[in-house]
Amino acid sequence: MMTWRISIRLSTTTRRSSFGLRGKLLRIMPRLFLFQGFAIFFWTGENGEPIHVHVAKGRPSPNATKIWLTRNGGCVLASNGSRLTKRELADVMDFIMVNYGYICRRWREYFHGDISFYK
Repeated sequence: MMTWRISIRLSTTTRRSSFGLRGKLLRIMPRLFLFQGFAIFFWTGENGEPIHVHVAKGRPSPNATKIWLTRNGGCVLASNGSRLTKRELADVMDFIMVNYGYICRRWREYFHGDISFYK
């Protein structure tokens, strides 16, 4: 049986969500934004991968949509596990590009290091 823990407030703009299985903590997901009902967050334990965000409607999930950030300030869809529509994807990807600098800064802070980019 999966149990969900309540989001914990980190700052005025960031929340951290976690969920556990029978009381065991599995993951901490720092939420960067809540945009049009979509949580945009980092999934912990992926600090060896190029910079990317996950997008889920409502609660973060392991199979959420994954979007890579590119060196030139763009982004690329890696997978659409949340099954966003084309319109939703376009809106979310535009939002990510507008907030590119903030996302990169938060990645460095959260994963304690340099950033590698997709392509």
